[in-house]
Amino acid sequence: MRAGFVFSEVRIGLRRNLTMTFAVIITVAISLTLLGVGFLANSQVRVMKDYWYNKIEVSVFLCGSLSQSTSCSGGPVTAAQRAAIQNDLKSLPVVDTVYYESQSQAYQHFQEQFKGSAIAQNVTPDQLPESFRVKLKDPTQFTVIQSAFAGRPGVDTVQDQRQILDKFFKLLGVLRDGALLIGIVSVLTAALLISNTLRLAAFSRRRETGVMKLVGASSFSIQLPFLLEGLISALLGWAVSTGLLAGFKTLVDTKVAPLLSFTRFFRWTDVWVASAGLLLVGLFVSAVASVLTLRKYLKV
Repeated sequence: MRAGFVFSEVRIGLRRNLTMTFAVIITVAISLTLLGVGFLANSQVRVMKDYWYNKIEVSVFLCGSLSQSTSCSGGPVTAAQRAAIQNDLKSLPVVDTVYYESQSQAYQHFQEQFKGSAIAQNVTPDQLPESFRVKLKDPTQFTVIQSAFAGRPGVDTVQDQRQILDKFFKLLGVLRDGALLIGIVSVLTAALLISNTLRLAAFSRRRETGVMKLVGASSFSIQLPFLLEGLISALLGWAVSTGLLAGFKTLVDTKVAPLLSFTRFFRWTDVWVASAGLLLVGLFVSAVASVLTLRKYLKV
C-alpha cells in the first residue's frame, strides 16, 4: 500500500472531522498535562526530601535548671557529663559532625527567631537548655542516637527534626497522589473521546470502507488511516502538554523559586523525563483505544 494514499486518507479524515479532532487534541493535552503535573509533583517531593534530609539534625538537649525528666533528677548537667556526652557522640560511626550550643547561644537564636514578640521579652538565658546539634551521615539512623542517649544522666531529651518533616512530606504525598489520580482519570477520559471520534469517522466513511473491501484491500490497509488519525491527535496533544509543562517550570523558576529560596524545586531534566513518559502514555492509550474501537466498529 502506497504511503501517499495512506497519508491522503489521514488528511481527509482529520479535515472531515476537524471539530472532533480539535476536541481530541485539547482533551489529550489537558489530560497529559494533569498527569505530567502529577509526575512533577512526585519529582518535587523527591527533590525536597533529598534537600531537607541532608540538612536535618538531631538535638540532644542537656539538663538545665528547669528540666523535669527523671534523667535530670541530679540537677543541671555537669562539666564532666557534658564532656563525656560530647566524646561519646563523636565516637559513634553514624555521626558526621557535632556542634555544641551554649545557653547564651540558644538565647541569641531564640531572640532572633521571635524578635519583636512578647515571648522574647519574658525569656532569660538560664531558662533555655544547652544542647548538642548532631548531623548524621544517614538521617534515618536517628534511633541509634536516641537509644544511646535518651534517659542518660545529664540528657534531658533527644529530638529528631525528621519527625516534623515526615508529617510535611506525608501531606505532600497525599497531594501528589491526588494529582496522579486526577491525571489518570483524565487520560482515560481522553481515551474514550478518541474512541468516540474514531467510531464517528468510521461511520461517516463506511461507503469508502465498503469499496476498499470489495476491491480486496486488507483489514490492516483499511484500519491504518484511522489508527494514524488517533496517533497524530495524541502526538499534537502531547506537544501542547509539553509546552504547558515547560511554561509551568519557567513560572516556578521566575516567580516561585525567588520567593521560596529556602528549598529546591524540580529540575528541567524532570520536565523532559515527564514529557517522555507522557509521550509513551499518550501513544499507548491512543493505540489501544483505536485498535479496540476499530475492531468493534470497523469489521472488515
